[in-house]
Amino acid sequence: MTEFHQLTERQERILAMVVRSFIETGRPVGSRTLVEAFGLDVSSATARNDLAALGELGYVAQLHTSAGRIPTERGYRYFVQKLLGEFHLPLHERQMIRHQFHQARLELDQWMRLSAAILARTARSASFVTAPQARANRYKHLQLIATQGRLVLMVLVLYGGEVKQQMLTLAEPLSQARLSAAADRLNSLFLDMDSDEVAARAKAGHLDTLEEEMSRLVVDTLRRTDYQPISDVYRDGLVNILDDEGTRHVVRLLEERTLLASVLADTQAQGGEGVQVVIGGDGRWEELRDCTMILSRYGVTDSFSGTVAVVGPTRMPYDRNVAAVRYVADLMSGFVYEYFAQEPTEARANILEQSEVETDRDE
Repeated sequence: MTEFHQLTERQERILAMVVRSFIETGRPVGSRTLVEAFGLDVSSATARNDLAALGELGYVAQLHTSAGRIPTERGYRYFVQKLLGEFHLPLHERQMIRHQFHQARLELDQWMRLSAAILARTARSASFVTAPQARANRYKHLQLIATQGRLVLMVLVLYGGEVKQQMLTLAEPLSQARLSAAADRLNSLFLDMDSDEVAARAKAGHLDTLEEEMSRLVVDTLRRTDYQPISDVYRDGLVNILDDEGTRHVVRLLEERTLLASVLADTQAQGGEGVQVVIGGDGRWEELRDCTMILSRYGVTDSFSGTVAVVGPTRMPYDRNVAAVRYVADLMSGFVYEYFAQEPTEARANILEQSEVETDRDE
């Protein structure tokens, strides 16, 4: 976390006024505006001195001598970490978002696309959502299907719904009954195991030649799947920021999977619970200069999760966008839990229950 100089209570008030005003209007803020328009109960000279002090500490900048001040990336970070406070989307917006999710078919792909679209529209910015991934992929089911001659189709289903298919050429043709018997044996041995557990069980499992060969392929498939840095990425809202100077950086982030995977891995390692705000790359990623990314994990964090995020210019409504990311992440977490833990009809009834309770309390 960024280290900050200690500000006085009045300096914090002034910094918050500068940030909020600049976000809303895009115009620099001067001492006269602070006193006359915002009702700051000090003289213009005192406000000017505080603005100068904030400038020396790196929280605001002055484009030229006679101009007012605008927040720097450091100023935005101070505002987000210390002055933002708790904010929730208006009740009618939460009801509308929840209704849209409730109307969607209970399909993972549709929920991913819908969440990206809702975030982009709510934040008037770009957004992305990564499909949920298992921290370590686990074996669920194997099928071996005879096709022609020595050719066999191996279908491996992982927990989380991912399906891996591979065409194999065996040393000799085998009947479907023989292939099914081998698959059934492995299914009974490997259910809910990760790659290391499968390898250990196979070593001690007294397997025949075919079962040993299939076990090696299963372990290899699980490990290659674990190595994937991120899964499918759903994007929306680039049109919302086409006129902003940071658009090129946002496009690069969303298009370069290696960069995106690096950013997500690093932010998670830095303390990935709850909503995180990365401003100007936080000094770590030059590629995110002039951009802010607000992101949150969703799902079952220790086992099966993805990321929802808003990406846009540093001049964005942080309180609203943080609230939007948090709310959508909470809905998606409920969806992931219900989608993989219960039957579809039961899931549809329960996914939004928690947010409905919260809405009832608000009313």
